[in-house]
Amino acid sequence: MTSAKDFRRIALGMKDTIESAHMGHPDFRVNGRIFATLHPDQHSGMVKLTPDQQQTFLREHPAAFMPENGAWGRQGCTRVRMNSVDEETLGEAITLAWQNIAKMREAGRSKPQRTTRSIGPSRKR
Repeated sequence: MTSAKDFRRIALGMKDTIESAHMGHPDFRVNGRIFATLHPDQHSGMVKLTPDQQQTFLREHPAAFMPENGAWGRQGCTRVRMNSVDEETLGEAITLAWQNIAKMREAGRSKPQRTTRSIGPSRKR
């Protein structure tokens, strides 16, 4: 069994991590991108895993992990139940989430750029 305090300590132990806030609850970021959050109830959190990593945690620790709702969950965002996860497993999940985001920057990938659509033919003078 872990707590929000344990979640925060482990997340902040990752290199270059800062704590910020998003939608009224704490989040943890590396290179300006969120890799984990604490839910407002402080009894659960979220780690940003790949879908394959998520499936492994769901299979190996079904009481502790579940996909977040909707598209976020399908993309790998995974809810962690503090009262059902041990510290070692939580640390593994947070570390993977941190690595997933930190690697994006190292690989030269940043946030996807938004594109704009042109409406109608372009007019040149």
